[in-house]
Amino acid sequence: MEIEVKLRLPNKASHQKLTSILSPFHIATHHQRNTFFDGAAAELSSKRAVLRLRFHDETQLPKCFVTFKANAVLANGVSRVEEDEEEMDPGIGKACLEDPQKLMDADSRVLRRVREEFGVKGFASLGGFRNVRNVYKWKEVKLEVDEVNYDFGDMYEIECESVEPERVKGMITEFLKENGIEYSDSVMSKFAIFRAGKLPS
Repeated sequence: MEIEVKLRLPNKASHQKLTSILSPFHIATHHQRNTFFDGAAAELSSKRAVLRLRFHDETQLPKCFVTFKANAVLANGVSRVEEDEEEMDPGIGKACLEDPQKLMDADSRVLRRVREEFGVKGFASLGGFRNVRNVYKWKEVKLEVDEVNYDFGDMYEIECESVEPERVKGMITEFLKENGIEYSDSVMSKFAIFRAGKLPS
């Protein structure tokens, strides 16, 4: 179970203000490319599940991760989702991106689980979006500040994984208030926004 605090920033100005204030704590920037897949007969989506390939496009060290997510619940700015993830060879990931049927043969614990548990006989690409993620080591937590680039607009979000989400959310929101940065609880996941085809109002 992955548990994360998720807070939405209203605009680019809020995002820039936050990343400027956090700059002394910056540890990494990831240029992420996310593509999602369902079973060819909707075997995953019919059970509130999805498969994701995520590429980190940094030229020095490209990486690829295959992730299974299911039964996501987002309430009061806290997301709880079943997640299983592993790193994959980027060359194999790229081949699967170009031909989703290669997901049927790829040697991966996560993919084997999805094929066996859901009886998937083929995969279909749902498309995806890009994200620039800045990572900060702030206090005792790791803050991830995202600029999500959809075809229909950009969205800005803070994420923080924690086993104590309510306490950590309080820390983050107090920090945002002290620095005059507007925010709100996220009400939809990035994937749900992508599928809806429009930013939440």
